[in-house]
Amino acid sequence: MESVFESSSPEETAKIACEFAKLVRAGDVVCLEGDLGAGKTAFAQAFARAVGVEEPVTSPTFCLVSEYAAREWLFVHMDLYRLSGPDDVLSLGWEDYLSRGAVVFVEWPDRAGDLVPENAWRVSIAHGSSPLSRTISISRIPAA
Repeated sequence: MESVFESSSPEETAKIACEFAKLVRAGDVVCLEGDLGAGKTAFAQAFARAVGVEEPVTSPTFCLVSEYAAREWLFVHMDLYRLSGPDDVLSLGWEDYLSRGAVVFVEWPDRAGDLVPENAWRVSIAHGSSPLSRTISISRIPAA
């Protein structure tokens, strides 16, 4: 089942991320999809605050992986944009994070290929009709 939200501001997007945080459990993978500048990192930042991450969450574009201590589990934010495929993703410690029960947010998840587990979350963010508006779709990735 897909839920679709319309946001007219970064603050509304943050509220959607905070509500979404109530659904996520240890070990979940969240695939963030959207064009450059759509708000994937802003969504991850608001989610992180909602789950108790106290330090600033920044885009992992250049470091590829960032780890943060949340209240109940490790929050991992990956940006796979510069990777070429699943072998590169594995070299980042993908399996270790999943086995440890971390919640893993993945920007550009297509680079992970079949590594993305069944029933992972999909958060798609699209630019709306105005510069600050966004359409946010949240669903589970169906089993193959």
